[in-house]
Amino acid sequence: MKILYAIQGTGNGHISRAREIIPLLQKYGELDILISGTQSDVKLSQPVKYQFHGFSFVFGKKGGVHHFKTWLSMNLFRLRKDIKQLDLKQYNLIVNDFEPVSAWACKLQGIECISLSHQASFKSKKVPKPRTIDWGKVILSHYAPATHHIGFHFVDYDTFIHKPVIRKEIREVAPTNLGHYTVYLPALDDKRLVKLLAQIPAVKWQVFSKHTSVSYTDGNVFVEPINNEKFNKSLASCAGLFTGGGFEGPAEALFLGKKLLVSPMKFQFEQQCNAYALKELGLPVIWGSTKNWLPIIKSWVENPQQHQFNFPDETAKIVDDMVKKYARMSP
Repeated sequence: MKILYAIQGTGNGHISRAREIIPLLQKYGELDILISGTQSDVKLSQPVKYQFHGFSFVFGKKGGVHHFKTWLSMNLFRLRKDIKQLDLKQYNLIVNDFEPVSAWACKLQGIECISLSHQASFKSKKVPKPRTIDWGKVILSHYAPATHHIGFHFVDYDTFIHKPVIRKEIREVAPTNLGHYTVYLPALDDKRLVKLLAQIPAVKWQVFSKHTSVSYTDGNVFVEPINNEKFNKSLASCAGLFTGGGFEGPAEALFLGKKLLVSPMKFQFEQQCNAYALKELGLPVIWGSTKNWLPIIKSWVENPQQHQFNFPDETAKIVDDMVKKYARMSP
């Protein structure tokens, strides 16, 4: 059996999840990997057969997407060419984690495509979402079309939605609390964060930033570039995680029983939805419209947070059920 696994390369969550799913897919046949996008700091150990520029946004430094750099990075002619030239008829199974090139190639070629992603969960009307309708919602619906959907979310809101895929290194770690707080807000400049967090001097902050290439300490704030192993160590031993409105990072913090505070990127519909769901579950959120973050952060640091989430390891069964249900006997 020939399998294609297509992965979104914007952000780190898709690649992190793929590292758990790839070994499982390899048990069922010959696996080819496709990645599009340019903003991931996490890499795969397996060879990648197809690498495309794709269609992804660039993180800004003020809490949202950097629109000008995103516009500069777009190449719609190249995207259209890649979609038309990608021949997928050789595969028995095509699995897609919010990746647009292979998704649209499948649509044009009339081939079934299985969306195995967090974004797939938004196909359910039962998933919490803000009532506002914007272009982000439209883009999310049409970005990577698929014929079948298997989703992941904090809660299994629907029959095709499962609990988050938690990385093996996170599942196997013994969490401790050394008192520091871990920060990962890729759409904010580290200098802005240092100025903000320094106003809570009794707390030690460990900030992981996309916007610095060197480590440095400023008072009670330690800043360093993104590093997967160092981040895992910081997360496992922290008192809490202050992060964006992504999915995998918050899910891992909840799995480890850490306090969680999220601030979703402005004008990013998926992150707004994630934050909305966490708010419904009783977790604190700093919205883009909030002008003074300091009181919320202080309250979060000073007060306990009681929550208990059970994210069992169901990934192998999910993959097995998917292969048995959707794999074609012949390409």
